[in-house]
Amino acid sequence: MQAKKLTLLQTVAAAGVFSAVSCWYGFMFGRESARRELGGIIDDLRNNRANTNSTGSSGPDAHSKP
Repeated sequence: MQAKKLTLLQTVAAAGVFSAVSCWYGFMFGRESARRELGGIIDDLRNNRANTNSTGSSGPDAHSKP
């Protein structure tokens, strides 16, 4: 029985597909991780701003947008 041989082109194509799939999953995982982290920071900032406004410290810059 003859062993199946992969040509160089087939090997490069398989490596390219594997690399593309790996990069896609890494990108999506990193994006989700960053979204969670930034979501927590945004919530903390919103809660902090709500707490400072409810304590009565309404200075001239209290409602100004950056």
